[in-house]
Amino acid sequence: MSFKDLQLNRPLLRAIAESGYNEPTLVQEKTIPFVLEGRDVITSAQTGTGKTAAFALPILQLFFDNQDAPKRGKKIKALIISPTRELAIQIEDNFKKYSKYTNLRSTVIFGGASIEPQIEVLKKGVDILIATPGRLLDLHKQDIVNLDFVETLVLDEADLMLDMGFIDDVKKIERLCPDEKQVLLFSATMPFKVEQLANTILKNPERIEVSPTSSAAKSVSQLLFYVPKPKKIELCLHLLRNTIKGNMLIFRRTKYGVEKLEQTLLKNGYKVESFHGDKTQSDRQAALNQFKNGEANILIATDVAARGIDIDDLDAVINFDIPNIPETYVHRIGRTGRAGKSGMSYSFCSADEKTYIKSIQQLIQKEIAIEEEHPYLLDPKAKPEVHKKQGGSKHKKGRKSEASKKKKKRWY
Repeated sequence: MSFKDLQLNRPLLRAIAESGYNEPTLVQEKTIPFVLEGRDVITSAQTGTGKTAAFALPILQLFFDNQDAPKRGKKIKALIISPTRELAIQIEDNFKKYSKYTNLRSTVIFGGASIEPQIEVLKKGVDILIATPGRLLDLHKQDIVNLDFVETLVLDEADLMLDMGFIDDVKKIERLCPDEKQVLLFSATMPFKVEQLANTILKNPERIEVSPTSSAAKSVSQLLFYVPKPKKIELCLHLLRNTIKGNMLIFRRTKYGVEKLEQTLLKNGYKVESFHGDKTQSDRQAALNQFKNGEANILIATDVAARGIDIDDLDAVINFDIPNIPETYVHRIGRTGRAGKSGMSYSFCSADEKTYIKSIQQLIQKEIAIEEEHPYLLDPKAKPEVHKKQGGSKHKKGRKSEASKKKKKRWY
C-alpha cells in the first residue's frame, strides 16, 4: 500500500516523500482511514512504529479545506496531549514536517521553559496545539488558551500519562473541550486504568492493535547476567572494556542511580550524558544533542525520561536495573534494533530481581539467554538481601536512657 491509497492529498504526499517515507507502516495503514472517517480510535502500538504520523497526517488532511484563518484569527481545532516535553517537541517536529505545503499552523507548549514566548505564539493563533497537561491547564486558567473549538483530541502515550499521575488533568482537559469531538487514544500497553479512561471518554471507538504489545523486538539479541547487586558497576565496566561497543542507552530505576553511575563512568574516562526528570529542559536537550552528535556514546536515563525520545542507531541497551513492570522491559529493548538493523540488550539481574525476570519471560514468551562467562557471577542459591526493620523507634516511649537517669537528681 502507498500513502496515495490512504486518500491523502498532494501537498501532504509531497511532504511525506521529502521526509523519505515511501509506504505507510502497519499502524498508519490501519489507523489513518478511521481517523479520516471521524471515528474515535484506540491504537495500541510500541514507540518506533510510526504512530505520530498515524494521527498527524489525517489531522492535517481533515483541516486542510478550512486552513485559512477567518477574520478573527485561527482557533485551536486539534489538541494533542503528551506526557513529556521531549515527546511533545518531537510531535511538533512531525507536524511541522508534514504541514510544510499547507497553511496550517501548529505550536508546542510545555513546562520547564519560559512561558512568554509560548503565549506570544498562541496569541497569533494556531490550528494545532501540542501540549503537556500542566502547562496547558496553566495557560487555560490565564485565558490564553481557548479549547471551545477543538474538533480532535489526541491522547498520546496514555499509559505513561497515567503512570506519571496525570489522570485527573487529562479528564479535566477532556471536559474543557466540546462534547462533540473526535478522540484518539494511543498507548503502548493497555493496562486496566487506560481501559477505564478510554471507556469514559471515547464513543464507540475502533480498536487497533499493532503487533501484540508484548512482542519483544525480533531484531534484538537478549542476554541476561546474574550478578550480585554491589558488583553491577564492576560488571558494567568489564563489559564496556571488553564487549559492548558503539552507542548505548543504560537504564536505571532512580535519578540517584543515574547520577551515581554517570560519575563512575566519567571517572573511568567514558563519554557519558544523563537524562532524568530533575534536569531542566535545556539540560535535557543539551544531553540529547551531545549524544546524537556523537560527542557522547553512552546515555544513562530513567524510564520516564527516556520514553518517547527518538534515538536512531542505538547499538545496545543495558538494563542496569531490571524493571518491575514487564512491559517496560519490552519498551527499553525496543530502542535498539530499529529500521532493519540488529541490536543487543544486556540485563543485570541481582537476587532480588529474579521474580521480575520471571514475569518478563512470561510476557515475551521466551527464555532470555543467560551469560555465564563473566567474572561476577551470582551464586544461584543467593537469597535476596532482606533489610530488617528495627522494631519501632529505638527511643522507647517513657523510658529514659541510663545517662539521663544518672544526671537527674530525683526530687522525692
